[in-house]
Amino acid sequence: MAFNFEDTFSPRAIGAYWEESASSRIPYLGSAFFNFDKKSGLDLSWIKGAGGVPVSLMPSAFDARAKFRDHVSFSREQTEMPFFREGYLIKEKDRQELLKAEEAADPYIRDILARILDDTSDLIEGARVVAERMIWSLLAPRDGNAGISIVANGCDYTYNYDPDGKWKAKNYTAITSDTDKWNAPETADPLSELQDAQSAAEGRNGVLLDTAIMSPKTFGYLLKSKAIQSAVLSQNLTANVFVTRQTVTNVLQNLLGLRVLVYRKQYRENQKSDPAAYYPDDYVTLVPSGKLGTVWRGTTPEEADLMAKRDADVYIVDNGIAVNRIITSHPVNTEIYASEIVLPSFERMDDVYLLKVA
Repeated sequence: MAFNFEDTFSPRAIGAYWEESASSRIPYLGSAFFNFDKKSGLDLSWIKGAGGVPVSLMPSAFDARAKFRDHVSFSREQTEMPFFREGYLIKEKDRQELLKAEEAADPYIRDILARILDDTSDLIEGARVVAERMIWSLLAPRDGNAGISIVANGCDYTYNYDPDGKWKAKNYTAITSDTDKWNAPETADPLSELQDAQSAAEGRNGVLLDTAIMSPKTFGYLLKSKAIQSAVLSQNLTANVFVTRQTVTNVLQNLLGLRVLVYRKQYRENQKSDPAAYYPDDYVTLVPSGKLGTVWRGTTPEEADLMAKRDADVYIVDNGIAVNRIITSHPVNTEIYASEIVLPSFERMDDVYLLKVA
């Protein structure tokens, strides 16, 4: 089975391979709450307003000049977006293995090709992991400290989205009593905690929190909760009802209008680290319907400078992730790189509520 090595491992071929395989994967949950968009340069700014409950129009006499309304308070957030880049090396020995398999008509050569394509396309998936990590750092910040912190490879990308602590003061609650924490199934009352958070948000800015996001472990507290079990029994005519995932989600939907999303997807921070969950245990995020912000991708150096050259070997996937290939002559290696500039804006930050439940 003859094949052209340069065509098989070109950025376009790698991108197409990733796009085809990505179409059958479970999408990241973060994309349900954030738009994805593209901009040039590194600067990112957005307006965070104090929207919510509308203010009634003032009465006025005929032939009188109208009073001017004060502007709704807002703040402009501005920062510089971070840059990410990593590569994969196809060595001379890898190339010799492919040649040997091809000459011997090895039936497993497709598997060898697929393995190398998987390794290179994993760079693209790694770029998408960065954006997903950022989203959940904002939607489920540990201890209510809303921000993003990615420190590795000599780089420190730390962004504080709540520098004055106002969001934490109004939108974050930590249950401190051991009897009220959700891991105390006999005494905790998760329904009341969720309802209180909904009422606080609606009373402050008129927003309806209709979705609750949590980890599998946190959802397990609901399955064991005596308060939830009593609510399940109260909605059924039979004397005994087996509490299942479905009955718990039905109770929260029927009593509070809450849709429950259990997020269990994981990632690795690096090749040697253990898997980590995007969503932390012991937290619940309450959000309204609609998009909450935008994940912005900038124009990478590869896209801005290399693509303009006739001999450039660059391909763009997912609206901003650049795949670049360099073939060196001594030694004869093929270097594949993926890069991105990415950072979310969080316009509806004030519409998000976070509970620390255990």
